[in-house]
Amino acid sequence: MISLETERVFLKPTDENDAAFIFYLMNAPKWLKYIGNRDITSFEKARKYILQRIKPQQERLGFGNFTIIRKADHKKIGTVGLYHREGHPAPDIGFALLPRFEKMGYAFEAAHRLIEAGFDLFGLEKIWGITSPGNLASQKLLYRLGLKMTGTIRLPDATEELYLFETLKPEHMLTREQQLFPRGIAF
Repeated sequence: MISLETERVFLKPTDENDAAFIFYLMNAPKWLKYIGNRDITSFEKARKYILQRIKPQQERLGFGNFTIIRKADHKKIGTVGLYHREGHPAPDIGFALLPRFEKMGYAFEAAHRLIEAGFDLFGLEKIWGITSPGNLASQKLLYRLGLKMTGTIRLPDATEELYLFETLKPEHMLTREQQLFPRGIAF
């Protein structure tokens, strides 16, 4: 699986060496509230989660979960990923940061780069975003990334209806061109 980068961060495929970091991230208050408790109660359980849940998708599809590493100091600050869920026609983008790194633009930067890679490198035609109704910060970020809310969805074994967002490759490419060449600028 390839690594990616932006101006301020590296996106490295998550592996078992990230177990301690994944333990802390998956036990952060916002993770537990909005993503859910995955019963990651030790570094060893985090390592097994990586080997049993994250690595198989990476090996099967060539994309999945990436650890976000800040270039300035090489600190692991969060994760971003494209997650293929059984029975869904498109992978969904997910992101989470340790609390002290939120509201600094890192999630947007990492997720934007991964969406570009999804379309340009991984050959995807559609990318979803799924968020709980109460997670306003994630909804705002999905809108900023160019995804549009299309309805609701219920994941298997879930009781809550979640908001479903999506972007299609042609729409995303148009959005990117508009960012690069805003209206009113003549060349």
